[in-house]
Parts: sequence; C-alpha cells; structure tokens
Amino acid sequence: MDLIRIIFAVILPPLGVFLQVGLGKHFWINIILTLLGYIPGIVHAVWIIAKK
Repeated sequence: MDLIRIIFAVILPPLGVFLQVGLGKHFWINIILTLLGYIPGIVHAVWIIAKK
C-alpha cells in the first residue's frame, strides 16, 4: 500500500499525504510546499509516507 501512496505523492503530493494522515497539519503544510515548488511538496510527501 505504501508503494501506491508514493506513486500518488509523486503525481500529486497532497493526495499522497492525505491518504496517509488525512486532513491534518501535514496535509496543509504539503499544500503550501507544493504551491511554492513542486519538488519540495514531493519530498515532504515521500518523507511523511516513509516515516510511518
């Protein structure tokens, strides 16, 4: 299941974070990072998914 979340995280980082933690603070942080730059959003999303 983590592989699917990582694939979603690369395509659309907030979706990968949402599937992992829901609408928590990490989701909103990832939205901001993705808007500021796509790569920081991907890095944050993969980190959140790999951490759990």
